[in-house]
Parts: sequence; C-alpha cells; structure tokens
Amino acid sequence: MGFQISHSNNQMKVKPFNGPENEDDDDNGTNGNLTFVNPPDVAAYASWLVKHPSALNMFDSITKEAKGKRVVVFLDYDGTLSPIVEDPDKAFMSAEMRMAVREVAKYFPTSIISGRSREKVKEFVQLNNVYYGGSHGLDILAPPRAVKSFDKKGNEVAFQPAKSYLPAIQEISIELEDTIREIQGARLEDNKFCISVHYRQVPPQDHEILKEKVKSLVENRPEFRVTEGKMVLEVRPSIPWNKGDALNYLLDTLGFSNAEDVLPLYIGDDRTDEDAFKVIAGRREGFPIIVSSIPKDTVAWYSLRDPSEVLAFLLRLAKWKKSETSFFK
Repeated sequence: MGFQISHSNNQMKVKPFNGPENEDDDDNGTNGNLTFVNPPDVAAYASWLVKHPSALNMFDSITKEAKGKRVVVFLDYDGTLSPIVEDPDKAFMSAEMRMAVREVAKYFPTSIISGRSREKVKEFVQLNNVYYGGSHGLDILAPPRAVKSFDKKGNEVAFQPAKSYLPAIQEISIELEDTIREIQGARLEDNKFCISVHYRQVPPQDHEILKEKVKSLVENRPEFRVTEGKMVLEVRPSIPWNKGDALNYLLDTLGFSNAEDVLPLYIGDDRTDEDAFKVIAGRREGFPIIVSSIPKDTVAWYSLRDPSEVLAFLLRLAKWKKSETSFFK
C-alpha cells in the first residue's frame, strides 16, 4: 500500500522568492542578488505546492510512514547539496551541508548520484561514508565499510556499464571542443562517461546556435545521445541507463532490492533526477523530493525550494533518526 498524501489540512506558507523564469535559468539566481518575482508567479508556485507539498511541512507524515522501515537516501549534487553557480568548478557545498550529509549517512545508507565525474563529486563532498555515483550513475563505487567488488589483485572495482565507450567518449570530446570553440562563453567539462557542454555564460542569442551545433554533431554518432539540464547539454553513451537504474543498482548492492520494508528517499533538482523519481513512484512507496523554486512538471511527490531547505530537511531527518535510535537503546 503506497503512502497517500492528504492536502486538505496542509497550509502552505509561501513568501516572495528569487526565482528563474524558465528551466534554463538558475534556481538560485545568476548574480546572488535577491530579485522578487511578480505576485502571479508566487500564486502559481503556491498552487503547484498543493500537488507537490513541502517535505519540511510534511515531515511528520514522512517520518510516520518511515517508522519501522529502512530508509535509503539518495542525493543529487548541483542545485541540491550546492547552489547552481556560474563556474561549475566552484560549486562548493557548505561546511554545514557536509556535516548534515555526514550525519544522515550515520543512520541511513546514503548515495550521491551526480552528472559530474565520480572523482569530481567526491572531491566536492569529501565524505567517506557515502556511495558515489558519477556520470549519472555510469560510474559507481561503494564506501569503505560497504561490500565491494575487487579484481584478482584485490583492487577495488567500480561499476561502470559504459566502460567500453571510453575511447569513443574521448574522441567525441575532442570533436565537441572544436565545435564550440568559436562560441563565446561555451565550456566543455569532461565527466568521464558524460561530456557536459555548459552555456550559462554564453550570450542568450547564441544558445540555440550552440544547441544546434552539438546536436548536429551527435546525430552522426548513433552510439551517443544528448540530454539537457540547467544551462547544460550532456553527451552520453546510448545505453539504457540513467539515475533510476543507478538507484535500483545501489538498492540491489545494499541487499534491499527484494525487501518489502525499504523506502528510498531521493532529493534532486534536475531533469535527469526524474528517472529516479519515476522508479520510486513505480514502487508506490518512498519519498521522491524535487528541489525547485518554480512550478515545473515532475513526478516527485514532495518539494523543497532550494539547497537551504535541503539542509534543513537533512538535519531534521538525522535528528529524528538519532532520537528514535536512542529511545530503543
């Protein structure tokens, strides 16, 4: 029996907020300055919240459903644990957020699934008690205390379903570099199994030109596909694998794939996170939570407005589990 949401007694508190006008824009503003949106936008967000209530407002209901169950936590990185920034190399998470994730991981199996390379996201997060899934889950390695895969020499082996694509990925990376070279502000990021083309600093009039150039190049390479995120195009291997598959793989790795008392909790802000939300929605149990300050189409059941609310939710989750654990000691 899935967790049913009741909205009748759920009074949402909505205040003016800094928000973008469309999916391409930054959920946290492009220059860090507060710009209040028009009242109609606030009203639209309030209406959207009725269908996707705040996970903070619904926290008591969430923990009531989770009591006696095994919650497994999954987190996106950019826009979830860190703010969206102009320079992707400076998407640092705060010390408070790192502490919150560390606390959550003490009580729940915790994974971070990002479009970044696994090495890069681990460098940002700097924690050893979580799983890391890079390149949208195409590169996964367990934390030190978990069951791992080893080669014949005893070395750790990451799960990499697209490993055979690496030579082709390097080839298309060079081609992409040449393709976008003349577009001002365009930036290429090598995420090992995913090549990201950032256009946050590209003049708006050149956005469509950039998209057309990238898509035209990939059209001639059937082994690759293009997906879109927030001001980024991502070139990925054309294999049936996404963050939803990564979630299922990690549940299986942890021994939870056939357990009836497991509730996955996934927090993410991007289109790529929808695949994970769909997996949880298909289970009809769990907590898919979207991070967004604007109304958007999503299969997530709950929402958080920005990374600051993610921080508040994670701290509250860890505190709840700690108190529950102490009660039964």
